[in-house]
Amino acid sequence: MPAQALKSFLETNGVDYSVIPHARAYTAHEIAHEAHVSGDDFAKTVIVRVNGELAMAVLRASDRLDLDLMSRAAGGSEVELASEEEFRAQFSDCEIGAMPPFGNLYDMAVYVDEALAEDPAIAFNAGTHTELFHVGYADFERLVAPRVARLCRRHTD
Repeated sequence: MPAQALKSFLETNGVDYSVIPHARAYTAHEIAHEAHVSGDDFAKTVIVRVNGELAMAVLRASDRLDLDLMSRAAGGSEVELASEEEFRAQFSDCEIGAMPPFGNLYDMAVYVDEALAEDPAIAFNAGTHTELFHVGYADFERLVAPRVARLCRRHTD
């Protein structure tokens, strides 16, 4: 979804947001660095297949998705990382790797790691590799209605 369409969606739903332009970057860590956003506040979107259906796992840039935990969150379903070829057409309006975590706009289930859900606000890709949006987590949750679960192992595990 191009940034303008995402802006319209947020505005239509009464969401306060800010736009954070940054130098072109591709990895979650590079994006957080270029945008001067903490890796704990940047929400990266990982596309997975849950029982063959595409879904989004949304987690902090500083975390790594654990497929076993993701499977538990999905009720014991088979979970695998999806390849770019599998989801490229679904996000024809986004640069690959810059998909916003609004699965509801792409007819996809959304799972959010519990640590990210504790943050008062999140930043995320807005369909390009040069712009982030920053919104309150409560607004994100209201619009997306994600399933919140533990998706990542912590350093203390």
